[in-house]
Amino acid sequence: MRILITGGAGFIGSHLCDYLLEQGHEVIAMDNLITGSLRNIAHLRDHPRFSFINHDVTQPIHVEGPLDAIFHLASLPSPVDYLEMPIKTLKVGALGTYYALGLAKAKGARFLLASTSEVYGDPLVHPQSEEYWGNVNPVGPRGVYDESKRFAEALTMAYHRTHGLQTRIARIFNTYGPRMRLNDGRVVPNFIRQALRGEPLTVYDDGSRTRSFCYVSDMVDGLYRLLLSDEPTPVNLGNPHEMTILEFAQLVLRISGSKSEIVFVTPQDERTKDDPHARQPDVRKALRVLGWSAKVPIEEGLAKTIAYFASILDEI
Repeated sequence: MRILITGGAGFIGSHLCDYLLEQGHEVIAMDNLITGSLRNIAHLRDHPRFSFINHDVTQPIHVEGPLDAIFHLASLPSPVDYLEMPIKTLKVGALGTYYALGLAKAKGARFLLASTSEVYGDPLVHPQSEEYWGNVNPVGPRGVYDESKRFAEALTMAYHRTHGLQTRIARIFNTYGPRMRLNDGRVVPNFIRQALRGEPLTVYDDGSRTRSFCYVSDMVDGLYRLLLSDEPTPVNLGNPHEMTILEFAQLVLRISGSKSEIVFVTPQDERTKDDPHARQPDVRKALRVLGWSAKVPIEEGLAKTIAYFASILDEI
C-alpha cells in the first residue's frame, strides 16, 4: 500500500513509519515540525519507499499520485504544547482532520484517526470503555485538546456515514518509548530527565493519580491492525496495567539506578487543571475485534526508553 502519515516525524508517527516500511509499504510522512523532528526520521532519508513532505495540515493537503491509506496522527498532545498553542491545537484537530478526510475521500483511501483517551476527560467510570461518553470540561484549559479530538471523532464518523468512507478511530492511551521529546511536559520524559540528571523527581500533589503506560511498539502494531480491520467505531488501544504516579516514579528510580529523591509539589499553573485522576483502558474490544493486546512489560519498555534518553541527554 501507499500510505500517508500526518505527524509522521513525531514520536508515534516515526515509529509507525518504521513499522509500515518493514511491512513492505510505501510511506509518505507529512509534518510541519512544530513538535515533530527530522531527527526521528533521519535514518529513513535514503529509504527507497520513504518520502517526507513539510506541510501544515491546517492548510489544504495535496499529495501526488494514489493513496491507499491515511494515518492522521498530527496533533499537539502535550500539555506544554496545547497550553501554549490553544488555537493551533483546535485547528489541527478540526481543520487538520477535515482536510485529511477530504484527501482520503478524493483518493478513495482508508482513513485512521489517532484519537485519545482524553475524550473521556476526568472519568467517572473506571476503567474506561468505548461506550463511555466522558466527563470533559469544554471551557477549561485542557478543553482545547479534549474537544478537538471529540470533534475529530464526530467528523470522522460523519464522513463514514455520509460518504461511505472507510474510517477507523483509535483512542490512544498513554504511550511511551524512544523518540519522545525530553521536555514535552509529560510524566515519562519528565521523570526520566530528572532521574538521569540527578534532580528530584517532582510528583504532583500526593502521587495517587493513576496512569496505564503502553510501549510504542505495541501501539503501532495496534494501529496497523485497526487500519486493516472492518471496525468503524472507536477502539481503545493501551496497556490496562494501572499504577499510581508515585509507583511509576519509584520504578523509574529503580530501573535507572538514579539516587534522586522524590518530592511532592503543588502545581502553580493550569497544567493539571481537569487532569484525570484515574486512567485505565478497557481493551476487551481491541482483543475481540483485532486480536490485540499490549505485550511489552513496563520494566522492559522503560529500560529501553531510559537507555534512549541517556544516549541523547548531552545533546539537548
